[in-house]
Amino acid sequence: MKTVYPEYYEKFKCIAGDCPDSCCQGWEVDADKDSLDYYKTLNPDLEIKQRIDRVLDRDEFGNIIFTLAPKKRCPFLNSENLCDMHIAIGQEHTPFTCRNFPRFTHSFGAVKEIGISFSCPVAADLIYNIDSHLNFKEINDSNMPELNDIDALTFYKLKKYRAEAIEIMQNDDLHVFKRLNLLLDFSVKVQNEIEPYEDGVNNTVDFLGVFSNPELINREWVEKVNNHRSFDTCIEDNYFNENTAVYFIYKYFMDALDDYDVLSKIKMAVVGVLINTYFGGDSWTIHLWSKETEHSQYNMDRYKKLLKEEKCLSVTELKKMLK
Repeated sequence: MKTVYPEYYEKFKCIAGDCPDSCCQGWEVDADKDSLDYYKTLNPDLEIKQRIDRVLDRDEFGNIIFTLAPKKRCPFLNSENLCDMHIAIGQEHTPFTCRNFPRFTHSFGAVKEIGISFSCPVAADLIYNIDSHLNFKEINDSNMPELNDIDALTFYKLKKYRAEAIEIMQNDDLHVFKRLNLLLDFSVKVQNEIEPYEDGVNNTVDFLGVFSNPELINREWVEKVNNHRSFDTCIEDNYFNENTAVYFIYKYFMDALDDYDVLSKIKMAVVGVLINTYFGGDSWTIHLWSKETEHSQYNMDRYKKLLKEEKCLSVTELKKMLK
């Protein structure tokens, strides 16, 4: 099997209790089957076993979750911002989400792509300070390919288009805003080839309304939106904006294997740069957005729908904001 990852992936290291915005606060965590099976084997007299049993619950989607403590803190997050479950039974027995955050993995049979998300402030800061193009590495191992029903022709076609999209964003001869314009033109062309649709058919929210999420994770994000810069602010021609766009292209473009919607994936990359431009222009801003959106099922489902349907996020309207 081949594993692909951005070079910065190797440099990431969790800073645990020193983190300025704990990943153990703000959102619910699912208890996966393997972890639940292990918890059943624990001695019922153990304090950690009793604590686990007290907080297990189901959400409206039927997922087994840990009931949050006040201020949306994980019930196992102690006063030093360390995990009592990790301390008591080992990291390997914490839920899958906890063990892997902020890493993400996409599997495509014989190819696995991994990365780290902006939702972790350390990861966001790491990406923000890269003073060059994002480069990717590949390693091969002896693991067998995973069974899948991916259409091979579509996979290789999308992979080729994604490489072209990244190449557009890494063209040093053009200002970032010009690259983004070309990227939108490219995505329209690709979308028309794959499965045409008309974007921007609804007009129910304005651009700021896009960022008023139904599930609030951190009120500081609301303050960022309310205190936004002027929409006349020009996009800075820097590596962070370029790499922000490449982050979204790398992470989401291949999702078009499932929904054939390339256009929304590219628009997400463009909006990522606009988030930097209007709401802060630093790693903390994109971290807040990511935690608020990428890791909330409510907010992310809404965002994907807005990207495809709302006029304010149409190619025409986004191009007006690229300057």
